[in-house]
Amino acid sequence: MNSGRFQDAITRIDAANAEDPHAVELPYAKRLSGWVERLAPNASEELRLAARAQHICRWMIPRDTYPPGRVGYLKWREDLKQFHARKAGEILREVGYDEPTITRVQDLIRKRNFPRVPDGRVLEDALCLVFLETQFAETTAKTGDEKMIGILQKSWRKMTPQAHGIALTIPMTPECRALVEKALAGTAS
Repeated sequence: MNSGRFQDAITRIDAANAEDPHAVELPYAKRLSGWVERLAPNASEELRLAARAQHICRWMIPRDTYPPGRVGYLKWREDLKQFHARKAGEILREVGYDEPTITRVQDLIRKRNFPRVPDGRVLEDALCLVFLETQFAETTAKTGDEKMIGILQKSWRKMTPQAHGIALTIPMTPECRALVEKALAGTAS
């Protein structure tokens, strides 16, 4: 790993995320990177870059610019993946990464070949853990308990046993803990 090039890429990704008018994306990127490092201390350079760029400039494509409902949501999510991958690729090219490395980073951001790719599994675990840690209560308030139980079950199925164990140690309100327990009662780990 060329540590200067890697740090330059991280600095540029962070600078792009620092432009977020809601000041959400930079802390999110740092938290996601932290989870990746905790889950995989020897994580590949591509995984570390993908984690940092996972939601790069996300505020530029607001959810409310898409139709409400599941179809609109899924279209928004797919467009975001393509956008994040493109933005990450631009930065990585600027700092001198080769195309195979850029493609691997973009594939991780797009979740291509998940769950067969080990780095993709680590990234998905980190994404689920960040959600539980920072967005769970807020999302539950918006969606309601029953829908959140389904979301939790779907997320749990994507996570590895290592992430399951960590998820159960994340501090949360008694109400959120009860939802997790209810969701897990209806799914196998």
